[in-house]
Amino acid sequence: MNDSTGDHLQENSVDWKKTGFLVLGVLLFCVVYYAPAWPDAVDPMDKHFVLTREGKGAIAIFLLAATWWVFEVVPIGVTSLAIGVLQALFLIRPARDAFTDFMVPSVMFIFASIMIGLVFTKTGLTRRLAYKMLIIVGEKTSMIYLGCFVVTAALAHIMAHTAVAATIYPLLVSIYALYGEGDKKTKFGKGLFIGMAYVAGAGSIVTLLGAARGAVALGFYKDIMNVDITFFQLTWYMFPIGWLMTFLLWGFFMVFFKPEKATIPGLREKAQKLNDELGSLTKNEIKAALIVGICILVMAAKQFLPALAPIDKTAIILISTILFFVTGIMDLDDLEAIPWNIILLFAGAMSIGNCLWQTGAANWMAVNWLAMFQEANWFVFVMSIAFFVMIMTNVIMNVAAIAISLPVALVIAPYLGVAGEVILFSALVTAGMPFLLLVGAAPNAIAYDSKQFTTAEFFLYGIPASVILMVITGFAVFVLWPLMGMPVTLPPAG
Repeated sequence: MNDSTGDHLQENSVDWKKTGFLVLGVLLFCVVYYAPAWPDAVDPMDKHFVLTREGKGAIAIFLLAATWWVFEVVPIGVTSLAIGVLQALFLIRPARDAFTDFMVPSVMFIFASIMIGLVFTKTGLTRRLAYKMLIIVGEKTSMIYLGCFVVTAALAHIMAHTAVAATIYPLLVSIYALYGEGDKKTKFGKGLFIGMAYVAGAGSIVTLLGAARGAVALGFYKDIMNVDITFFQLTWYMFPIGWLMTFLLWGFFMVFFKPEKATIPGLREKAQKLNDELGSLTKNEIKAALIVGICILVMAAKQFLPALAPIDKTAIILISTILFFVTGIMDLDDLEAIPWNIILLFAGAMSIGNCLWQTGAANWMAVNWLAMFQEANWFVFVMSIAFFVMIMTNVIMNVAAIAISLPVALVIAPYLGVAGEVILFSALVTAGMPFLLLVGAAPNAIAYDSKQFTTAEFFLYGIPASVILMVITGFAVFVLWPLMGMPVTLPPAG
């Protein structure tokens, strides 16, 4: 009797913390949405940017979603659904637009990337890779961190960081299983998975193959400045920053998430034994590796073969999903293993990002922010752009974050004697590393599937990581890039 009463009370107890943040999100929405009209944003050319009712509504939805995402008041995928629903209910955007964003190519790319991760796990390829790596790096947990981070960053030079995260994630699951703590949350587990997400971003800035943002931003920059930045120029300036961040993040995780065990005794021998037990490659492993390898090669070749350029990378990577089923590697039951919570998270992020963009709210915010720095020192101005992009890329697509800030920044830049290149590259650095919110990048969301950390923990540790990112960006702008030959300042316009 007493036991059942206790169970009944436990079932009906209210989580006041979650309820409080749920109500806070709703209050923020109401306060912003129903507030009187806000003043126009005015750029240096005296052009006015009006914040419409729809634009103010987009900001209101974003504040509600950010609060609910960070504090997980409901499952993160459900918060994403609320984003679409609120747009339709409050006539901020037509329902067709709000919900079409839930299945745009970027979301389908994430779906296909997750399928690759599931196939690598099912066939045993990830266990094989994990054991091979552990045989090389040995038993020290610090070296396991470093090995995982170096492999992740290096792969993000040649393939999309989303696909890298989906490939590396099951490998990390296999490695963590050998740590001997089961599904228990540990510092090592947090560092392993959050670190993978952060380092995937750091590696992705080095080439145009790591993410779409680079190619789009360079094309956008050429349209505005009539200056062509080549593939190799980008890599020349970004390589030292990407790898400096990779090794600094290794140090960061060794401080904040120092593994409970300095070594895992007998790990190398255990990994060797498990690797030997796997035997030779199976047919399914070979088929999976070939399918994924060919898709990656075709996506990489898009940069160099004009005939492939018009084909969207999402269509190419989705071919792998189709072939997994055609060749019998996967079956209907495997569809049930897909983490739809993660896919919905990104769908909602695309919807709110496009909502901020299409309603003009993003432009209004960018102009208001950058106008505050139009008479600042050139270095402060460049860092203000990098900071704005860093914050916005945690919320909306990084390409959009760059697209809304570059035009305004490039208008102000000549008056402060700032070269366009330094604005472009500093923005690309911070756009590649959203360390605060899961919606900032697909690797963040993929890492969350490990259940090793909460969204609040991710946000909390993302603050010092973002400070490190800004310091390194400042070092690049003020010291490193000028030494490497990048034009940073110009004679002030007279």
